[in-house]
Amino acid sequence: MHAVPRVRFPALLLAACLVAGCELPPDPAAPRAPGDVLAIGAVQGTGEASPLLDQHVTVEGVVTGNFARYLGGWFVQDGGDGDPATSDGLFVVADHAPELRAGDRVRLHGRVVEHGDRARGTLTTLQAGRIEVVGRGAVAPVVLEAPPADWERYEGMRVRIEAPLTLGGQHQLSRHGVLHASFGGRLSTPTELAPPGEGAARVAADNARRLVPLDDARADTNPGPAWYLDGQPPPRLGSVARGVEGIVDQRWGEMRLQLTAPLRIEPANRPPPPTVPGNLRLAVLNLHNLFNGDGRGGGFPTARGARTPAQLRAQLDALVATLHGLDPHVAALMELENDGYGPDSSLAQLVAALNAGGGDWAFVDAGHGPGGDAIRVALVYRRSRLRPLGAPATLEDGPFGRRSRVPLAQAFVPQAGGRDAGPAFVLVANHFKSKGCGEATGADADQGDGQACWNATRVDSARRLAAWMASDPTGTGTDLAAIVGDFNAYSQEDPLRLLRAEGWVDALPADRGGPHSFVFDGLAGRLDHALLSPALARHLAGAAVWHANADEPANVRDRGANVGDRQATPWRSSDHDPLLVGLAL
Repeated sequence: MHAVPRVRFPALLLAACLVAGCELPPDPAAPRAPGDVLAIGAVQGTGEASPLLDQHVTVEGVVTGNFARYLGGWFVQDGGDGDPATSDGLFVVADHAPELRAGDRVRLHGRVVEHGDRARGTLTTLQAGRIEVVGRGAVAPVVLEAPPADWERYEGMRVRIEAPLTLGGQHQLSRHGVLHASFGGRLSTPTELAPPGEGAARVAADNARRLVPLDDARADTNPGPAWYLDGQPPPRLGSVARGVEGIVDQRWGEMRLQLTAPLRIEPANRPPPPTVPGNLRLAVLNLHNLFNGDGRGGGFPTARGARTPAQLRAQLDALVATLHGLDPHVAALMELENDGYGPDSSLAQLVAALNAGGGDWAFVDAGHGPGGDAIRVALVYRRSRLRPLGAPATLEDGPFGRRSRVPLAQAFVPQAGGRDAGPAFVLVANHFKSKGCGEATGADADQGDGQACWNATRVDSARRLAAWMASDPTGTGTDLAAIVGDFNAYSQEDPLRLLRAEGWVDALPADRGGPHSFVFDGLAGRLDHALLSPALARHLAGAAVWHANADEPANVRDRGANVGDRQATPWRSSDHDPLLVGLAL
């Protein structure tokens, strides 16, 4: 909405100046001669929109960035009006303009307009009709050491950010040339740190204060490699940029920095596979839609995964490298094609790839499914270290199968030298309903508390899972159990809070700065969890997240399918990071 024009000369100030004989600065609301030059600060005002909207004005300033080719205009800045609450920069558009360079001093006459969606914030702009180049000049950037309380006062101005900025989001890099960065370290998903509602809203407000989108000064889509990376590949998330320079712009609903110099990036290191103590290691990994076509080289593109046989080979190689790097004795897997257990199935071919060159991996055969969804969960284990005890169990009631994927439970007995070497325990693979809002209504619609859609279904899934586990579904009588997987809920959301209230112990308690397994819209959090029964929690020796995936530049297609020609490395084998838990049994 339009801001009320600022009253610059209240009566008491006017009276005081008349008595003292001081000289008042020009009032922007007063009548002006056509040639009067206004300070840009008077055009910008102190509100979200100009107090001189739709008026014709003359300003003079130095061109700080000519983005006419891709943004349709350029920025000018003057020496300031002495008021720190007003911006000294302005965006300018014109139907016809001379070829301008950064450093040109120009005098502009035109109409003041606001560009953008008024509900989301607008960019104060001069629609210039007359442009004169009157010389050359320079404008020093404003130096920022911390996030400003209000970016509006810097709209259109050159800034240099001396504080380190942490790169936290690449979701708009390939399509729009934008990297999301932040002051004071990475940004976390609000419900990873605080309960839904007011607590999460406070974290969200802090995120908004610290966020700085870094833009390439282009409005076109799919622009190719971002020029500001200076020929370097996209950096891992968690990398740090220093001395960032650009012009503050308000576009597409948020403040951003249109960069004017390449980024100087200190890259984040790739971490080695984690090691955890204990004599039994279990892993949790979302496979990011492992689909193998018809299992005989045909059936591509697949419904959700690889588009070509080459992409499938690359995906399998990366997943095998991940699991070999973790070196677990048993693994719970999610987002696997639900295509049976025969030799042509995705599960059988993954296990065959794990065993290539010598291995003793096997999979739990539930006979069918589990469930009728296009994707399912699975359990794979090493025969030399574990012996299945009894038949697997599945839970197909209520939301399972229709929304959340059907859980798969199997009891195991540790092995050493071909003999039983520990107590039986139960492992359950889970994959709850995602947060996408398609078809969500009623209690499953987004309640605005930070948990997105389908939270009611996820809560129901958690409640039924806890009750099912209390019924001893595998019939082994053991009180040693782990429920693990992709719960599609962050650590402080209702489903996880319910399970913890039921006595389940998080192997990786979340707190500020704790591990994340997923990055969405530049926010880091943990959707993947390992929860232990109180009895099994007493055997917990250690746990870790391997940040091999979520922080890596995306090199997979929107719905799975890794890029074809790549080496067999674990990096970005999925969009979720794997978990590794060590138990002393």
